[in-house]
Amino acid sequence: QVQLVQAGGGLVQAGASLKLSCAASGRTVGTMAWFRQAPGKEREFVAAIKWSTYSYYADSVKGRFTISRDNAKSTVYLQMNNLKSEDTALYYCAASQSIVSSYAQLSSYDYWGRGTQVTVSL
Repeated sequence: QVQLVQAGGGLVQAGASLKLSCAASGRTVGTMAWFRQAPGKEREFVAAIKWSTYSYYADSVKGRFTISRDNAKSTVYLQMNNLKSEDTALYYCAASQSIVSSYAQLSSYDYWGRGTQVTVSL
């Protein structure tokens, strides 16, 4: 089993920055990712990282968000810059023990954090 503990989030104005973290404990994870879910919408892919080498982003956040990973701390981060109102959502950390190929799919991940709210005001 893998436990994911999220931290960060909050209420900021448009253009501001926030950093989310997700600490994994239990077993070694190969792929970690961030998804988000806005009210009334489906959960969507934001970013993923395989080990600490390969990173992937949704087009909507490319150039503004950066995913990184500290393997020594088993922690993944999501640095969010130039936040927009459309980034408002509940952000979830996800993990898989394997190196997944379909990193943008919900079903690729076995473990999920509880979610942390990010609210961006105009």
